[in-house]
Amino acid sequence: MKKNKLYYYLLILALLCFVLVAILYASGKKEFTGPTLIAGFVTLAVAVRGFPTWKGFSYSLWIFTAVTVSMFYPQYFLSAGNFEFKLLIVPLLQIIMFGMGSQMSLSDFAGVIKMPKGVIAGIICQFTIMPIVGITLATMFNFPPEIAAGIVLVGSSPSGLASNVMSFIAKANLALSVTLTAFATLLSPLLTPFLMKTLAGQFIEVNFWSMMLDIFDMVILPIIAGLIFNIFSITKISLKGKVIQLFSYFFIIVLKNFIAFQTSDISVSIFLKGIGIDIFWFMLLPYLGTFVFQYFAKGNKEWLNKALAFISMLGIGVIITIITAAGRDSLLEVGLLLILACFMHNMFGYGLGYSIARFVLRMNEQDCRTIALEVGMQNGGLASGLALQMGKVATVGLAPAVFGPMMNITGSSLATWWRNKPTGDETDKIKNEFKTE
Repeated sequence: MKKNKLYYYLLILALLCFVLVAILYASGKKEFTGPTLIAGFVTLAVAVRGFPTWKGFSYSLWIFTAVTVSMFYPQYFLSAGNFEFKLLIVPLLQIIMFGMGSQMSLSDFAGVIKMPKGVIAGIICQFTIMPIVGITLATMFNFPPEIAAGIVLVGSSPSGLASNVMSFIAKANLALSVTLTAFATLLSPLLTPFLMKTLAGQFIEVNFWSMMLDIFDMVILPIIAGLIFNIFSITKISLKGKVIQLFSYFFIIVLKNFIAFQTSDISVSIFLKGIGIDIFWFMLLPYLGTFVFQYFAKGNKEWLNKALAFISMLGIGVIITIITAAGRDSLLEVGLLLILACFMHNMFGYGLGYSIARFVLRMNEQDCRTIALEVGMQNGGLASGLALQMGKVATVGLAPAVFGPMMNITGSSLATWWRNKPTGDETDKIKNEFKTE
């Protein structure tokens, strides 16, 4: 009982902090608004954990706290000495993608055989609705070219792990969600650069091949590393199956380096060296990591899942904080309009994804919810990493930084609302039970 009271007191304290912020701002004492606003978000993030209905918003509130800190004190998140913090973005994204790969197996890709209609519909909606809505909003709001390109980049990115979590909460088709995320990610090296070149090429220069290789390095190869870790430490698989998978992953590494060899001015020795480096980082190192996992964690999969989830959430928070600090000036200039554009982008994704699945394709309720979440929720981390590789993290990277926290709030709200609504199957079951009685 005392613990519950504490959460109520913290909630009241958070609200008082926000009221105080408004008073300080109105009275002209703006230098005190930053610390007070930060204190309000910290207190609220802790307070909501005491309420089951709001508990899921705690992480998003911590993200808002980090964004607020970086907006008021950006100098602390740009560099330390000669080291620029933006260099952490790609390694953090690779760790997140490794975690994603370690939770996957080839059976996730086999879902297309079991659910061909849902997978095809989801992929088409994913890579048509969001890019088209993105370019429409970017043009309609008349954003500066690089900000506009960032909105298109968000729409051209695949879905991420967050959509799988929301599908689980929403009682949607989790198997379809995982399969869609896997296929969208697999297709992203080709479709994301193509969409950016076609739609955002009017705003900024887009190098198709360079972006494709960046996606291989940031997403595909780390996921391969996770898959290798999975087959040697978690999943039971035959020796023949392991050999076939390893050969397939080796082929992908060779393909990536061959593309680099054909599209850039590198020698044969650099080409071979690139293959060797990728094999070490993304095949040999994950294999060695399985022994470390078995020794320290005793093969405890639950411990691994919790650790990777924490690292992923922390990594996303750090990425958003760094990008916000780097793009603070641009964000102050277009902040409210960009937030509105990202909100509309997100809402159109949910709405159009669900409507097309429901009213055009006549899919069942669970599949409709899944496609809505897969379409509306994008891999903001990948978009941020691509913005960094383009050398435009402070401008192109702003839309992903805004879209990421927003989609977690809207997605968790929608999923929670859906959770309390019966799916079609549940409704039919209730009707049948009523008839029986």
